Amino acid sequence: MNGLKRSVYNIHMKELHQPVLLSEVLAVLAPRPGESYLDLTAGYAGHASKILDVTQNYKGATLVDRDANAVKFLRAKYESEALGIIQQDFYNAVLQEIECGNTYDMILMDFGVSSPQLDIAERGFSINHDGPLDMRMDQSQDLTAADIVNKWSERSLEEILEKYGEEKPGFARLITKAIVHGRPWQSTGELALALKKYGRGGKIHPATRTFQAIRIAVNDELGEIERTLPLIPKVLNPGGRVAAITFHSLEDRLVKNYFKAATSHGEESELEIITKKPIVAEESELFINPRARSAKLRAAKKLK
Repeated sequence: MNGLKRSVYNIHMKELHQPVLLSEVLAVLAPRPGESYLDLTAGYAGHASKILDVTQNYKGATLVDRDANAVKFLRAKYESEALGIIQQDFYNAVLQEIECGNTYDMILMDFGVSSPQLDIAERGFSINHDGPLDMRMDQSQDLTAADIVNKWSERSLEEILEKYGEEKPGFARLITKAIVHGRPWQSTGELALALKKYGRGGKIHPATRTFQAIRIAVNDELGEIERTLPLIPKVLNPGGRVAAITFHSLEDRLVKNYFKAATSHGEESELEIITKKPIVAEESELFINPRARSAKLRAAKKLK
């Protein structure tokens, strides 16, 4: 990528993606010059770039993302720096770091879908942009949203709407029947339009929870978080800090419960909680970036 193209690409991505709770992340991670940093969901470096501006320790930094577009961006942005960039889901990335014996002073996990994923119709994440039923964060994997809505059994669909969409059983059954009877589905716009008639008032699109449930199932998002959290102390230095940003109650519950469990063993506890309650976005941030409205930040420190 030549200099002009890279400059235009960087500006474009800067406009597309705004990191949530940036100042709050910097406050809880409290980066210092020379410290090492592992970003398990680096995306377009919204948080990472600010942390690396402080640490200036590029050799001690590793940026992870399973989205090929994000990794391409990261490699272009940091092509002159000797930092690690891994295209991998964060669970397997952590396993790899453990196997290599690598540990860090700071770890960040931002579980949200990035703005480019939402806004680029071809990725199939958005209710508002018509595109293929895809929703894969890693586009090399086989399972897509189309497979789920067109091939999964009625019972399996109902289960993910209840579990991942947090829909009440009766409403989940109603939506599921509509999906099954309307097969085959070709696009996100077609599905969103069909589900719009099941709206129950309010500002949230009636298909929001259905899309969330399908996306979580496509990417095994909760399973990956659940498998990864217990491994975090193994890649964190004593005194090191870990921060997690969640975007719905299912994610937040996993982080909250893990932190609680890891800090409940008295002198044998691995972690100490930094954030006594989750940190949420200020009104000033919400005015600029409404997608931060559901974000919650929790953080902890490794004791030994």
